Amino acid sequence: MNIINFDLGTLILFLMVLLLIISIFGFVIRKLLGVERKKWFSYDYVNERHKKLDLSVRIIYLSLVFISSYYKFNNDNVRITWYFELWFIIIVFLVTSEMLRAFMEWKYAENKKDAVATIAEMMFMISIVFLTIKTDFFGLFNS
Repeated sequence: MNIINFDLGTLILFLMVLLLIISIFGFVIRKLLGVERKKWFSYDYVNERHKKLDLSVRIIYLSLVFISSYYKFNNDNVRITWYFELWFIIIVFLVTSEMLRAFMEWKYAENKKDAVATIAEMMFMISIVFLTIKTDFFGLFNS
């Protein structure tokens, strides 16, 4: 069994650095493409159809989270397959949501480069998350 030496302060600092790196990448890619910067914690829909589709995606994934959580916490003897694990559902939701955004930007936005920037940011975030997981947080929490 692999025991992780967990330090909350180090984790918070690490996550802040990752957030900063992702933000800088987003700023640079949008600057290079000549695309408007997205506002933090706001979700601008391209049109009403995008809003309805995004709401549908959110409801589906929220339902999957509830179902997965129910089985995980109420059935100790039932082993949940990896694709019903909460971390996997959240990652797939984020990718699906960003791909929907990129598609709607490509199809309906005035500046088609919005879609390119959205996909580049998503791919960068996926790469950072994958790299972080594969390197065990870059060895920060190994004893």
